[in-house]
Amino acid sequence: MPFRSARRQRGVTLVEMVIVISITAIIAGAVAVFITRPIESYADAARRAELTDIADTALRRMARDLRTALPNSVRTTTVGNVRYLEFLQTTGGGRYRAQVDSGGGGNTLDFTAADATFDVIGTLPALAAGDSIVVYNLNNSGAVANAYSGDNLAAYSSSAASTITLTAAKLFPFSSPGNRFQVVQQPVSYACDPDPGTRTLRRYWGYAIAAAQPTPPGAGNNALLASDVFECTFTYTPGGPGGRYGVVSLEMRVQRDSELIRLFHQVHVTNVP
Repeated sequence: MPFRSARRQRGVTLVEMVIVISITAIIAGAVAVFITRPIESYADAARRAELTDIADTALRRMARDLRTALPNSVRTTTVGNVRYLEFLQTTGGGRYRAQVDSGGGGNTLDFTAADATFDVIGTLPALAAGDSIVVYNLNNSGAVANAYSGDNLAAYSSSAASTITLTAAKLFPFSSPGNRFQVVQQPVSYACDPDPGTRTLRRYWGYAIAAAQPTPPGAGNNALLASDVFECTFTYTPGGPGGRYGVVSLEMRVQRDSELIRLFHQVHVTNVP
């Protein structure tokens, strides 16, 4: 009896443990071969999706801003490796009164002498302190019909009923063939710096309008729009009869580790002043 009881209580031998461990290792190795590739593919797909989202969000934001650009105000430049894109952002516009009504009334905008008030035909656009009125913007450089230089730009003061009052009387250089004016809120710049240690795309706003393109703006506000940016290209191409429209081409390369995403986007902007 003592001998048979001892045999029933015998545990696992060392040989059996070694065999179990060996079999488990073989099974684990076989499973690892099959699941490594799917896991790596999932990680790569997640990284590509994140990089695509970074670039796509940035380009869509730029496109949305560019659709509010003052006609003929888009300009680009490059300083070192940094690419800059700037435009004057509008909040609306309207038509000024160019002729008196049938009864001889109405406040017209005078183009023969400095004028501080004029009536708006139709709905008065939304206006706020700090806004400016621009009439017939034709250029983004030079001193003629260029809102950056200020010859066709006047600061807004107040409005009542259908009349807009300027801060000071202004003689605009040219009348608009369509009797149009635009309300400019502020300049906006995008700066893409692909240099090592930076690799960012930033948006600048709220700074003063300047004849020379700031690189970058020294005042106002700025915000990070994208990181891991290795390359940007901003190109503006006017087109159509008299440059009545333009196309802004935006290209961005975002890279993290060995994963690279390159996106290209084109934005149509109207140049009818």
